[in-house]
Amino acid sequence: MSTRAPFMVFSGTKSRYLAEKICASLKCPLGNMNITHFADGEFAVSYEESIRGANVFLVQSTFPNSDNLMELLLMVDAAKRASAKSVIAVIPYFGWARQDRKDKPRVSIGAKLVADLLSVAGIDRLITMDLHADQIQGFFNIPVDHLYASAVFLPYIQSLHLEDLVIATPDVGGSKRASTFSKYLGVPLVLGNKTRSKANEVSTMQIIGDVEGKNVVLVDDIVDTAGTITKAANVMLDAGAKSVRAIASHCVMSDPASERVNSSALQEIVFTDSIPYCKGCPKVKQLSIASMFAETIRRVLNNESISSQYII
Repeated sequence: MSTRAPFMVFSGTKSRYLAEKICASLKCPLGNMNITHFADGEFAVSYEESIRGANVFLVQSTFPNSDNLMELLLMVDAAKRASAKSVIAVIPYFGWARQDRKDKPRVSIGAKLVADLLSVAGIDRLITMDLHADQIQGFFNIPVDHLYASAVFLPYIQSLHLEDLVIATPDVGGSKRASTFSKYLGVPLVLGNKTRSKANEVSTMQIIGDVEGKNVVLVDDIVDTAGTITKAANVMLDAGAKSVRAIASHCVMSDPASERVNSSALQEIVFTDSIPYCKGCPKVKQLSIASMFAETIRRVLNNESISSQYII
């Protein structure tokens, strides 16, 4: 008879809210660790209980600021030095993912650098969700379990019972993700085509497809300053859309995103809770991914299929 390997779950400072929900779903305690901060901004990590021989899961999204990434690296290093059997990084939001290639001369590839940092620190496995670019999985030489927020978004969209539904994308870069949603739901796909004058600023946008009299759901992976998604919503409402909603995996929502969403044509914008949101915009709703990550952890421990839990 096989027995499940012992495991422990720990959390960084800013992802504790999610780690607690994951542990509640797994019916296990959240591990006890201490992060000491010094006056100069430096900090130190220590585990307050033995992790020798355990499969250690470290829950920490690497959203701004970079202290979250540094915390995770120190947690990994401390776990390796404390004789953990394996160290699995659970990173619902993988930061720096938009820097996945050289799109102009003399720039860094931040996503590859972060992958190298995590690998050198000593992770044995990565569990993440909705990477900005799928090829980031290839930056690692360890197993990467890439989860999809469609598992929580599709049931939500279906629960709205919207007639004349169309799935839309605010830019052509997200067309693959939006196309997958539209095919699963059996509804038309509309594309937005944007041009930028500079980073985080959209100058023009055109719609490819018909939205007149339709209930539109915009699909994206990251909302940062919300310039693109609100511009798309406003353009689609002007083009005759009956209503416009948006779903996006990661709630970065840098200022002035909340103000833009609040004053836009969007009826609501729905995120996962991969990143905490506390700015109080009434149009923002978050769906929890804790049970999905808990199930993935359980399957990793039991050597079961991960892909079979995906809807699409």
